[in-house]
Amino acid sequence: MKLLLWLLLFVLCWPLALLALLLWPVVWLLSLPFRLIGISVEAVFALLRAVLFLPARLLGHKDA
Repeated sequence: MKLLLWLLLFVLCWPLALLALLLWPVVWLLSLPFRLIGISVEAVFALLRAVLFLPARLLGHKDA
């Protein structure tokens, strides 16, 4: 789908499409730290959830 959208942009406005193609790796590198922070925060919440629900699991509570 992204390729088709890029090809449509290339047909309609080729300088903008080439600029987007050249800047895509830079945008990806700039967004990488935010992805790592998101993964870390998600892992911390999963750990907290596991710790908080551990007593219930030890007592035999079944998940729905």
